[in-house]
This record gives sequence, structure tokens and C-alpha cells, in this order.
Amino acid sequence: MDNVVLLGPPGTGKTHLAIALGIKAAEASYPVAFDTATGWIARLATAHAQARLDRELRKLNRYRLLIIDEVGYLPFDTAAASLFFQLIASRYETGSVIVTSNLTFSRWGETLGDDIVAAATIDRLVHHAHVIALDGDSYRTRGHRPPPPPAARTKN
Repeated sequence: MDNVVLLGPPGTGKTHLAIALGIKAAEASYPVAFDTATGWIARLATAHAQARLDRELRKLNRYRLLIIDEVGYLPFDTAAASLFFQLIASRYETGSVIVTSNLTFSRWGETLGDDIVAAATIDRLVHHAHVIALDGDSYRTRGHRPPPPPAARTKN
């Protein structure tokens, strides 16, 4: 049960790759669920408010693969960071996750609001993980840039 962590700037294909891996897992009959990090946190916060967080985490563990998209785009408050840690910890060595983030691990403390929670989360996430750093320009803006000036163009 390996995890995959896709790191890189916006527009480099992290979500696209995560969805493609999720589709391949589903085609191989693995139960898969996808949501953004804020979507997962909202789901867990609702369960926590209704005193059924443990039940919700057990329910999510029925999925062999959870895809958690966009970690780091919006900061978590303390309660959300705790829920995110609990989600990752509940899957540790029992189920796989694919996580996408625009932040390097060194900046996860900013999103999770606490370097200790970030370190504990990252530790469990990367223990059995393939970490892939993507780089390059955003595919969304590639067609919107002006061409280089004539002097900068290479001659054939």
C-alpha cells in the first residue's frame, strides 16, 4: 500500500495525474474516492460535530485509495489541521492516498498552522510513498503568453 505525493506549482498536471492514477486503480476494481483537501476537511468536520468522526474515518478506510487534491492552497485552522492529520494517520499502513500540493514539504507548517503537526503528517504520508516533484510552466497560461521577440528566436 504505497502513497503518491505530487508536488509542484499550479498548472503542472498534479490533479490530472492524480485522477489518471485513480482511474487506473478503479479499473483494477479498487474502491477510490476523490476530493479536495478542503472538501475532505469539511466532511470530517461535519462528522466530528455530530460525534461520529471515528465512524467516518472507518467508512473512508473502506476505500483502498483516497485522492486528496490541493493541500496548501488554503491554510487550515487548528481544528482542520488536526482532522487532516487524523485522516492521514487513520490510513497509515492500511490504505493508500494520493496527495497533490503546490507547496514543498518545508512549507506544510504554514498550511497546517503548526510545524509539529506538519512533521507528524508528512512522516506518516511519506513512509511508504513515491514523491514526485513536477516543474514547468502552467499549461493553463502557455497559450496566453506572447511569443519571444524576434532577436530571441533561434534560427533554423
